[in-house]
Amino acid sequence: MCLAVPAKVTRLEDHDLAVVELGGVRQEVSTALLDHVEEGDYVLVHVGFAIHTLDQAEAERTLELLEELARAQEGAG
Repeated sequence: MCLAVPAKVTRLEDHDLAVVELGGVRQEVSTALLDHVEEGDYVLVHVGFAIHTLDQAEAERTLELLEELARAQEGAG
């Protein structure tokens, strides 16, 4: 199963690169697959590529669901 996670763009860099943040972790990703990205946008990141933009509410809801899933898995173990 492949998973793309939402992350916030914190800085744009040269050559279709951006720095994104998720859970306090910053990572450089490629934005080459997207037409337009700005600082503050939320993007879905999969294996180092931003593959889709999404609004803040959708990003936050997705992150909440992923946190719920993680808590459920911890409780099941």
